[in-house]
Formats: sequence, structure tokens, C-alpha cells
Amino acid sequence: MPPSDTPSTYQIALRLLARRDLSAAQLRDRLIQRDRPRQEIETTISRLTTARALDDARLAAAYAHRAVHVKLRGKERTRRELEALGIAPTTADHAVDAIFDEVNEVTVLEQALTKRLRGPIRNRTELRRVGQALIRQGFPTEQVQAALMRHAGNTALGEE
Repeated sequence: MPPSDTPSTYQIALRLLARRDLSAAQLRDRLIQRDRPRQEIETTISRLTTARALDDARLAAAYAHRAVHVKLRGKERTRRELEALGIAPTTADHAVDAIFDEVNEVTVLEQALTKRLRGPIRNRTELRRVGQALIRQGFPTEQVQAALMRHAGNTALGEE
């Protein structure tokens, strides 16, 4: 049989992984979008996983590292983003726990707060705005409130 010009599912998967690391779920979705046969997709994913070219745990650890050290995200947001990538909850939990064993979440919160502030907090509106942004970043409400009180003092609390 002469060789075909159409690439195999495995070749397509390798090209996708060469561009960037993907989770098994993301790779599966992309191959489905390319109308590849379901059995070939599963065989390809199994083959790539065995060869460690596809590794959800490695992807989760790298993503968690970037989320904490570059994006300054808290535990909950990092965990939600990993699960949105198709990472299994237990794998996501393990990656988040591992990165926060290395770095204190309060330290990351302080870095995120410093990055958001343009000088002292001037009023309650700014206090609320910064607080809500930090909560959306995945930091616990109690930690955000405590950090804001340390930075605001009494100057922002009496004014509107």
C-alpha cells in the first residue's frame, strides 16, 4: 500500500504537543475537532502517555508554578484553572499542594497586593476594588482582608 499524504492521528498529536504542552483532555478535544477516529485518538493518547510525551502531572506542576510565581494566583484560582484545562481533580490538588509547600500563600498575596497598589490605599472604594480583585485571584477572603488592613491603616477607612 503506498504511503498516504494525510498525517496519522499520532503525527497530528505530536505536532500539537510540539507547539505547547497540553493535557490529555485538551489533546483529545483537538483531535476530535479534526475528525479523527475515536479509537485512534485513544490509542494515540495511550502511546503518548506511555512515552511521557503527554503527562498531566507535569503539565499541572508547570502551570501551578507559573500561576503562583508569575501570575500571582492563590490556591483556589490555580486549582480551578487546572481543572478547566481537563486535569483530574486529584492531580490538580497534588500540583497546587506541592507548589504551596514551596511558597507561602500569604507571601504570594502580599506580592499580588504590592503589584496592584499604586501607593497607599486612599479610600474605601479603592480598598473594595483591590480586595475584590485579590479574591478573584483565588486568595481566601480572610487573608485578603488582613493584608488590606495592614496596608490601609486608618487612612482609607474613614474617607469615602
